[in-house]
Amino acid sequence: MITRRTFLLGAALTAATSIAIGNAQARQADPDKTITVFKTPWCGCCQIWADEMIAAGYTVETRDVEDLAPIKRQAGVTDNLAACHTSVIGGTRRYVLEGHVPLQAVEKLMREKPDIAGIAVPGMPAGSLGMGYDPGARYDVYAFSRQGGEPPSVFLRMGQ
Repeated sequence: MITRRTFLLGAALTAATSIAIGNAQARQADPDKTITVFKTPWCGCCQIWADEMIAAGYTVETRDVEDLAPIKRQAGVTDNLAACHTSVIGGTRRYVLEGHVPLQAVEKLMREKPDIAGIAVPGMPAGSLGMGYDPGARYDVYAFSRQGGEPPSVFLRMGQ
């Protein structure tokens, strides 16, 4: 017969084990493969992009916010680079991923670790990751600097 005390003890041990496992997994997560996505709650294409990053082996946390403008401003994303979601990746060196950045660009960024603030795919180009992905779609991924005033440069050309 299970007494109330036995039940409570079992529940406490189960909770403690779950917390310990969760903490161990959090400690083991590679910060260079961990992405935080800031998006609006009603944006489906942003969630598709996040799901594709998870499928590629990244740990993704999404945060729904009503107004992305303050986040973009803090991240250094100018109007000409803006898209529908803003993400952050990395540990000691953190980068901004603005919009529907393709997996190839994220992998290049984290492999090369250039001295930039981040990369962006302005707008919502058809065929980009999360927008009906088409590997032949042609669009540019731009790098932008930590110093204001420097124009963005092409980081990667897609579909070429």
